Amino acid sequence: MTYSDTIELGEVSVTRVHEYYGSADMTPEVFFPESSRQAWDEPSLAPEFLDRATRTVHTALQTWVLRSEGKTILVDTGAGNHKERPYAPLWGHRSSDFLTNLEQAGVRPEDVDLVVNTHLHIDHVGWNTYLDDREWVPTFPNATYLMPKADFDFWNPGNNRPTVFGRGNQNVFEDSVVPVHQAGQAVLWEHSHQIDANLRLEPAPGHTPGSSLLTLTSGTDRAVFVGDMLHSPVQLAEPHANSCFCEDPAQARATRRRVLGEAADTHALVFPAHFPGGGAVEVSRTADAFAVKDWAPFAPYGR
Repeated sequence: MTYSDTIELGEVSVTRVHEYYGSADMTPEVFFPESSRQAWDEPSLAPEFLDRATRTVHTALQTWVLRSEGKTILVDTGAGNHKERPYAPLWGHRSSDFLTNLEQAGVRPEDVDLVVNTHLHIDHVGWNTYLDDREWVPTFPNATYLMPKADFDFWNPGNNRPTVFGRGNQNVFEDSVVPVHQAGQAVLWEHSHQIDANLRLEPAPGHTPGSSLLTLTSGTDRAVFVGDMLHSPVQLAEPHANSCFCEDPAQARATRRRVLGEAADTHALVFPAHFPGGGAVEVSRTADAFAVKDWAPFAPYGR
């Protein structure tokens, strides 16, 4: 297989831009409390998805850059730099080279036309803003930011919604969402949102109330960008196994089975937000679950 940072799907190019690869600081039992120990014994999980020596889950922060109909579109924006994250120290006070990596992929902040936040968790909106003279301002000055309204309302501290995340998302709304909204760059969409002839946003609730997916249909190629519907290949073999961060467990399971079933039937590439290794996966059905049919030819990290 020839590896690349960019693949072509019909008339859309997809580029993987790296922010972080490493430990999620959680064991499988904590991250995926409904998963079986047997599932984590699968040899193919190491080293990309599991550090067997420390028995910690590996994760990736990455942004998918889509070029479609002359537009440059970012799908999710990671953790960001210099953010105060007292209850999620892994993502706090970071100083990554993400913007440099983005520029090496041929994208300057001013080049971005659209930013898609699949949901508004801490590790999906961080680069929405950057610190400029002690103020958080939109990183992508010419972009429209597409945010699911259900998550905008859910994570607004003024609405005081209970969450399984506890205080884990503290400060995120204030420093990574509000500045974009106040700048007039946010579009809060509901039900669905057609971006262009190739790309469409649709609800995929469960992980959060506003969790969404981005479908790509171009020529004979199909893909679906699923955010945090999947964090590990273990959830293919055990689609009932939610992460510990899923707000509505039953709905998260139903969404996962539905989307994976549709992907298997249509031969669509599935792009989770946090898969290291090959990054995107084509899935097949088994008796009551799913399996890896093939990996996308992205240059893997974790080897």
